[in-house]
Amino acid sequence: MLTRFFLPAAGVLFIAPVIVAQDAPDETIKALVGRLQLQRYKETIRGLTRFGDRRQGTDRNRAALDWIEAQLKSYGCAPAERIHYNYAPPAQNGRGGRGGRGGRGSAPGGAVIKGERGPVGVNNDPNLQPDQRLRELNAQPSTPGPREEVFCTKIGSTHPEEMYIVGAHFDGIGWGEAANDDGSGTALVMEVARVLSSPDVTTERSVRFALWNNEETGLNGARAYVEQRKDLQGKEDPPGSGKYPEPKWLGMIQHDMMLFDHGMPRRDGTVSDHQRPEADVNIEFQSRSKFAAQAQELAWAFRDANEKYATDYPAQVGNHMTNTDSTPFMDLTAAISLRELERGPEIGAGWDPTHHQPIDVYSHYSDGDFRLGLNAAQTTLGAIAHLAGAKLKETATNQR
Repeated sequence: MLTRFFLPAAGVLFIAPVIVAQDAPDETIKALVGRLQLQRYKETIRGLTRFGDRRQGTDRNRAALDWIEAQLKSYGCAPAERIHYNYAPPAQNGRGGRGGRGGRGSAPGGAVIKGERGPVGVNNDPNLQPDQRLRELNAQPSTPGPREEVFCTKIGSTHPEEMYIVGAHFDGIGWGEAANDDGSGTALVMEVARVLSSPDVTTERSVRFALWNNEETGLNGARAYVEQRKDLQGKEDPPGSGKYPEPKWLGMIQHDMMLFDHGMPRRDGTVSDHQRPEADVNIEFQSRSKFAAQAQELAWAFRDANEKYATDYPAQVGNHMTNTDSTPFMDLTAAISLRELERGPEIGAGWDPTHHQPIDVYSHYSDGDFRLGLNAAQTTLGAIAHLAGAKLKETATNQR
C-alpha cells in the first residue's frame, strides 16, 4: 500500500510505502492447496507428452482429448462435456503458424519490447527434431474438419447459476512434445480440477475446467465456446430444475506456458540453462478490454492468493494480456491469464527458446521449472477456492 503526502514548501508529491498486514491465510484453502504435489503435476505433464505435440486435426490430438476426458472423470469432475465445431484453416500467410503472432521486434497486446532479444517463430521442419520416435509420432499432418474440446464443472452448492472458468489449451505445435506450451497449463487445470472435485469439497459457486483446442491456429476453440454459449449464461434449463447448463461468467482464467523463466537473452540470443532466482508468475489482464477494471481486480485477487499460498515464487500483475484463450472472453467478463513470462515484451522478444520448438519436451525441464508451474497452480487454486467459496466437509479426515 502507498500513502501520498503533499509537501507545500517543496511543492512535490511524496509517496511513502506503508506496510499493511495481510489477512491470514484461510486454513481450509491452505489445506486444499496442500493437496497439490510437484510429482503429480509432473506426471500429468508427462502423460500429455505421450501424445507428442498434440497438433490439432490429428489422431494424436484426438487421443490426447480422450485421455484428458478420462482423467477428469476419474477425479470425479463429471459429467465431462464436449464442444463441437468445424475448423477450416485460413489462406496460408507464409509463416506456418497462426496469424498475428508477430515476428522479431513485435509487441503483442500493446507492450513495448526493450533489451536483448532472442529468435522467435514456429518450427515446421521435422528434421530439426533429433528424436526419431517423436518425428514419427508427430508425422501425421493436420487436416481441416470437425474439432472437439472438453470441459467439466464443479457445481456450486448455493449459487450454481454463477461460475468461474479455469482454462488452458491442450494442442501444440513445433515437432516437440508441447510440454510447456501448453502441457504445463493443461496439467495445472487438471490438477486444480482434481482437488476441487474431491467428494469432501464443496464450492458455493460453480467452477468450470475447460481444455481448449485450436489455440495455435488463432484461439478457434475458445472462440467456438464463446459463440456457442455466451447467450446461454444464467438460464435455467429446464425451467424450475435448478440446473444451469451455462452459469453466468464471473471470470475466465487462462493458463498458457507455465515453466520457463530463465531471464533475458544474452546478446547472442542464447538464454541461461537455469531458472532465475527472481522467477515469478505473470498475471495479466488487458487494459483495452471492456471489462478492464473487473479484470484488474481479479488479477490482484490472484496476486493476493499467491502471497498467501504459493511456496516458492512470487507473482506480478501486468496489463498487456494477449494472444491466448482468455482474449475471446475479455469484452464479456473479467478475463486474465497466468504465464511464465510477460506475453508481449518477454515471450515476444524470445525469452523462451522452447516456444514452438523441438526442444519443448519433458526432459528439457528441471524441477526448478516444474516448481514454477506448481506455484502457478497454488496461486490459481488459492484464488478460485476463495472466490468460489470452497469448503471442506467436517467429516472428512483423509486428504487426496
